[in-house]
This record gives sequence, C-alpha cells and structure tokens, in this order.
Amino acid sequence: MTDNQNLLAEQRRALILDEVRRRGGVRVNELTRRLSVSDMTVRRDLDALARQGVIEKVHGGAVPVVEASTHEPGFEAKSALELSAKEDIARAAARMAVPGSAIALSGGTTTFALAHHLLEVPDLTVVTNSVRVADVFHSAQRLGAAGAPRPGAATVVLTGGVRTPSDSLVGPVADQAIRSLHFDVLFLGVHGISVEAGLSTPNLAEAETNRRFVQAARRVVVVADHTKWGTVGLSSFAQLSEVGVLVTDAGLSARAREEIAEHLPGLVVAGAPEGGDGTDDGREV
Repeated sequence: MTDNQNLLAEQRRALILDEVRRRGGVRVNELTRRLSVSDMTVRRDLDALARQGVIEKVHGGAVPVVEASTHEPGFEAKSALELSAKEDIARAAARMAVPGSAIALSGGTTTFALAHHLLEVPDLTVVTNSVRVADVFHSAQRLGAAGAPRPGAATVVLTGGVRTPSDSLVGPVADQAIRSLHFDVLFLGVHGISVEAGLSTPNLAEAETNRRFVQAARRVVVVADHTKWGTVGLSSFAQLSEVGVLVTDAGLSARAREEIAEHLPGLVVAGAPEGGDGTDDGREV
C-alpha cells in the first residue's frame, strides 16, 4: 500500500478490511506504517469496522469475524459496507439493461444501488422480490406531474412472500409468481460466490426463490463486490456455469480474476482504470 495519505476514510477502511481478511489479522503499528497515518486514525478505523461487525478488535490489532454459514445480516448493516464499490458496480451493470426489456432484480444492497441507475432506462418491465428496490421505482413515479407516471417510467411487479432480514420476499408465494414469468436479464445479488459452492445464501427460502429467478432468465448478471468472492452461505442455488456475467469492483485480487476467468464467460471489473488490468469501467472481458 503506497501513497495512501490522502485516502478517504471509506477507502482506507476497505484496505484495512482486505488486509485483515487476507492475512487473518493485523497489528495497529503495521497499519500505521502501511497507510502512513497516525495510530489514532487507525484505531478509529478499526472501531468503525468493528461496529459494522466485519472485524473483531484484539489487543494491539484486529482479526476477521468468522461468520456462520447461516448468518444473515440485515439490510441496514449491509448497506453501510463497500459503498463506493456498489456504486461502481451499479453504474456498470445499468448499461446492460436494454430499453423496453423485461428484467428481474433480486434483493440486496447492490441491486438497490442498481435500481437508482435503472430509472434512466426507459420502458422497462421490472420484476423484483425486493421491497427496497420496488420503493425506488415507486418513489420516482410519484415525482411525475400531478402524480402521473413519468414518460417511459418502468412497470414494476413486486412478488409477494415472506420478508427476510434483507427485505427480500421469499417462499412459495414468491416462487409461484416467478415460475410463470420470463426475463431478458436477471440482475442478481448474492451473499457468496465461489468455484466450489457457486452462488449461495444463508437463507434456505431465499435460495429457492433465487433458483426460480435463475431458471426464468435468458441471461444472468451477478452483481457482487469483491468481498463476496470466496464466501459460502448455507445453501447453494446456482452453479457458476449458469452465470453469464459477473460485475464486480476493482478490489478483486488478480488471483481471483484469473480463477473467475476460468469458470465464467464474462467478467466486468467496474471502476478499474482503463488499460490497467485488461478491464475498464463496464467493459466485459
């Protein structure tokens, strides 16, 4: 890590978190040297990451929190993580939505970010099981003159179902609604993605609903920041061979990119500098 004196707090904490996960733990004095910041700054960053529940502070440093495969963070907890990465991913993924097409958006904080960018794509039909995603489109429609929908505003279908901690609707009602539909593109957020487990989630009912989404889509676009790679939830719902494109962020390691390239036909590294690593913001490789 070099030239980090002017990093924003969010970027600095992302680097710290990556270092903790990669090495299994770090000491405060190591981070002050690597980041060229004060001991107090590092300790504040560790406090912030500990409050988010992604690290555990120990004497003189920090270690990663090892989550059970059944642990399912709530929407608010997840929404505070990897904000810049999610925005980069959302911007790149939105370019894949064709005006007038039928798309599906699963639940999650990354698809929530994506929904805001999809407001600019005209005449979409959007099916979602995310209460938060549906609210994004609903709020935009209310901004039309005299309460009328804006020209080109999306038609939104919200599935029924049982609400999860991440504000997704899952279960038999949602599954039945999705079963009879067909989508041009599914934009899918995931809890975890790996070569061995494929796409996974800690919620058994959500796994089945996501499985229905995958089966109903002509093309599956996974939107997931770099921290999701290598994470495995309780239940797998799709193999990597069922994914058309993974849209992730520049925090993904070179080794992970090579591994993904062996198993996925498409990889978009959003926010990567053009020519820096063979990808740029939103280009599929």
